[in-house]
Amino acid sequence: MMTNITLAHGNGGQENNELITKIFYKAFKNEILSKSEDAAVIEDGTLAFSTDSFTVNPIEFPGANIGKLAICGTCNDLAMMGAKPKYLTCSVIIEEGFEVATLKRVVDSMQTELEKNGAIVVSGDTKVVPKGSVDKIFINTTGIGQIEQKGISSNNIQDDDVIIVSNSVGKHGATIFAAREGIDFSTNLKSDCASLWPVIKKLIDEGIQIRALRDATRGGVSAVLNEWAKQSNICVEIEEEKIPVCDEVKGVCELLGFEALSLANEGTFVMAISKEQASKAIELLKSIEISKEASIIGNVTLKHQGKVVLNTAWGTQRFIDLPTGELLPRIC
Repeated sequence: MMTNITLAHGNGGQENNELITKIFYKAFKNEILSKSEDAAVIEDGTLAFSTDSFTVNPIEFPGANIGKLAICGTCNDLAMMGAKPKYLTCSVIIEEGFEVATLKRVVDSMQTELEKNGAIVVSGDTKVVPKGSVDKIFINTTGIGQIEQKGISSNNIQDDDVIIVSNSVGKHGATIFAAREGIDFSTNLKSDCASLWPVIKKLIDEGIQIRALRDATRGGVSAVLNEWAKQSNICVEIEEEKIPVCDEVKGVCELLGFEALSLANEGTFVMAISKEQASKAIELLKSIEISKEASIIGNVTLKHQGKVVLNTAWGTQRFIDLPTGELLPRIC
């Protein structure tokens, strides 16, 4: 039983699920919320609506900063429901003494990502608090998008569907850890933070019927697949040798005992589609720069319903559970 909030309650894994279910879902229970999607589907399935807050530390890191992350995060949540991002709000809490030059870089990066999504900020709020009351800057973004493909839901995955990951996994989590700890791996490791709507739009325009989509942020691919397995009452079997992991992330995981599947991503999604469309989807994804490492990593069965099974390179099997504990606080 929870008595106090710990950092683990923000990990996107088991403790986070417990917090959301027992406190927030219980208090705010309604049909829309109970679907537990990346964004709420409203207005008879025509609009998607999502909100997110960003507290990443450090606020600037290889590949992105907190501003780019804030726009990508909310726009990507909308995209995961097949929605084109259109209108966003932006609220910031700024610590006294924060450098204006840094703030300008953050805001400029936000505008760059808005343009990539074809979206605009239409409302906002700014608060400045005394030094020490907040760590530099926190940002909240809320977005509305126009749904262009209906029916995408983590509750609709079916037996024999194929599971695709759009990019090599774990780069954002590994980058934040290295930047925070001041570790120089002498590599090109950087966050995968990117706007995913252009990728999803191409899939939709080419006739790919997407069963389910989720961007693998906190808790990584492990959290996504476990949530899907429980929501659709299926078993997800994945092949270890088919999971794309770059050498830099492998190195971080080996050094620190992390699991790449549990590390956060900010420009990588997991997709479930019918096996008949899998080859076409992979071909399309590989033609786009930010998804050129896309791979079919597994499929859906009914062997161990509610579970995720990893078929290892050694011919053995093990369950992949929801991440527990707090690997990296404030990764987004």
